[in-house]
Amino acid sequence: MEPNHPALSIREQCRLLGINRSSIYYKPVERCNKYDENKLQLLNKVDEVYTQYPFMGTRMMADYLQLHGDTNIKRHHTRWAYENMGLRACAPGPHTSQPHPEHTIYPYLLRGLEITRPNQVWSTDLTYIRLNKGFVYLMAIIDWFSRYVLDWELSITMETDFCIETLSRALSVARCDIFNSDQGSQFTSNGFTGLLNEHNIRISMDGRGRALDNIFVERLWRTVKYECVYLKEWNTVREAAKGLREYFEFYNHERPHSSIAGKTPFSVHFN
Repeated sequence: MEPNHPALSIREQCRLLGINRSSIYYKPVERCNKYDENKLQLLNKVDEVYTQYPFMGTRMMADYLQLHGDTNIKRHHTRWAYENMGLRACAPGPHTSQPHPEHTIYPYLLRGLEITRPNQVWSTDLTYIRLNKGFVYLMAIIDWFSRYVLDWELSITMETDFCIETLSRALSVARCDIFNSDQGSQFTSNGFTGLLNEHNIRISMDGRGRALDNIFVERLWRTVKYECVYLKEWNTVREAAKGLREYFEFYNHERPHSSIAGKTPFSVHFN
């Protein structure tokens, strides 16, 4: 990797080598300085509880943690954790995945819609993935009909670029009729919505505070965390990427899903 290459940017070199830019920029020491051990423990606790009980807002989360032994946890602590992990309660109300004030917000198009085939509806979201001494963010794109994970990526920040790159890869293989996301600034950005518009894809966005509008992604996060993330001890982004790559291969090609009659997402998506 050559930072001062005369012809190729870091992004282009990573693309040619098939690696994520996050693994180049990731610095565990800096991450630990920004988020000390106590803060990392709080993030991990909130992540585990929220994954099991996604209806909890910051007030209920603080009360829950206090009842279970974390007596020093206050609401401002859980609010900070929700903001840093991009979490929001399933119940209607304020949430932390905020759109940019200058970005267009699109209406939710999926209420009452019958999903009958692959590539009719895709959706996406971001989630927190813990490491031993830090964390990263995972984005994935899933097909609503087959539950097939079309593409995914890790990043050390909730930036927009890696979301656009992931969407671009998915669209280089296929396209959908409707693409659904929440109202986070990554997905309302002109770059992200512009790419969808270029492919004549209708854009749908969850209502404010309505995490269950994107229920299949929420279920995916729960599955990934309980069947993979919480069972592993990853020290680096590279280790996390390798572990998740192996898991998504299993998820798509080997793991039966009760919601699709015990079939695999791959067999339903490409049938």
